[in-house]
Amino acid sequence: MNISQLLITLGLAVVLLGIVLRYAPWLVTWFGHLPGDINVRQAHSQIFIPITSMVLVSLLGSLLANLFFRK
Repeated sequence: MNISQLLITLGLAVVLLGIVLRYAPWLVTWFGHLPGDINVRQAHSQIFIPITSMVLVSLLGSLLANLFFRK
């Protein structure tokens, strides 16, 4: 896969994500609310650390990279 195909694929993925976020936002409302995501709210501050969500994104990214870039 050369760089032009990669850029086209990434562009299409971004457009698809944008369409989903625009017309079907309920499909991604679970993101950031998984068990293991830390959300601490106090009177004047908030700390949000999405540990489980980022592990899931990392696993999905690794899976996709292995599928597309395997020789």
